[in-house]
Amino acid sequence: MAGRPLICAAASVTLLLSPALVTAAGADGTGDPSARELAREAEDHLLHTQSLHMTWTDRTAAAKKGELASMDLSLDRDGNCVGTVRMGAHGGSLAIIKQGDEVWLKGDSTYWKAELPGVQGTAAAELLKDRYIHGTTHDSVLKDWADACDLKAFQKELTPDSSPEKPLTRGDRTTVDGIPVIPLKGEEDGKPVTLYVTADSPHLLVEGTQKGDGTDLTITFSDYGEPVPSATPSAKESVDVSQLGDLRST
Repeated sequence: MAGRPLICAAASVTLLLSPALVTAAGADGTGDPSARELAREAEDHLLHTQSLHMTWTDRTAAAKKGELASMDLSLDRDGNCVGTVRMGAHGGSLAIIKQGDEVWLKGDSTYWKAELPGVQGTAAAELLKDRYIHGTTHDSVLKDWADACDLKAFQKELTPDSSPEKPLTRGDRTTVDGIPVIPLKGEEDGKPVTLYVTADSPHLLVEGTQKGDGTDLTITFSDYGEPVPSATPSAKESVDVSQLGDLRST
C-alpha cells in the first residue's frame, strides 16, 4: 500500500465525523456539547487545518508481507511532508521527505531486500547504505509514496456525501495520552469505530480506532496548524533515483 490507498484507509476511520452521518440526539440539558456538535466542530478543524501530524497503525498487517503496518507523518496542504512508514512481515521501514515536487526516500536494508527481488534488493541496499534516493514526483517510484503527503486529498476523502445516516453516540469523558477527551462511538463498514475528541474547546479529533472482524486500526492527529519541518538531506546523503532504476532494469 502506498500513498492514495493509505489516504483512503486513514479517512475511512474518521468518516463518522461528518454531520451528515450523525443522527445522535441534541444537547442533553447539561450544557455539554452533544455528539453532533462535537463531531461538527472536530470535522471542521480537520477539514480546514493547513497542516497536521498523523499516525496510522494497522495491527493486523504486522504479519502480512507487502502491507503497511504503521505510518508517522507530518504533512500540509502544499504537499510537503516528513515521516516514516513500516511494512509488515519484517518488510523494513522507509523514511519520506517531500518539499515541493522534490522527494527523498530512505529505506533500510530490510526494506530494499523485501521490495526488490533477489540480487537487486541486495545491490540496492549496498548502493544506498543509509542514504536517500532523490528525485521528483515525475518519477513513478517516488510519486507513489509522495501521494501520501497530500493533506488536501485526505481532507477531500472526509467531505460529506449522500450516504445513509448512521448513529454516533457520545460516551463518558476519559483521557488519551493525558488529554481529556470525549469518545464518539459508531460503526463504519459494519465495524465499531470510536473517535476521541478533545473535551475542551477547540474540540479536535485526536484519535480514532476501528476494531473487529479482522480489523484493528488506530489513527492519531496532533499538531494542527504546525509547520512541517523543512530540512532536506544534503547531496552527500542522497543518490539520484535514476541509479535505482538502473538496478531494477538489470
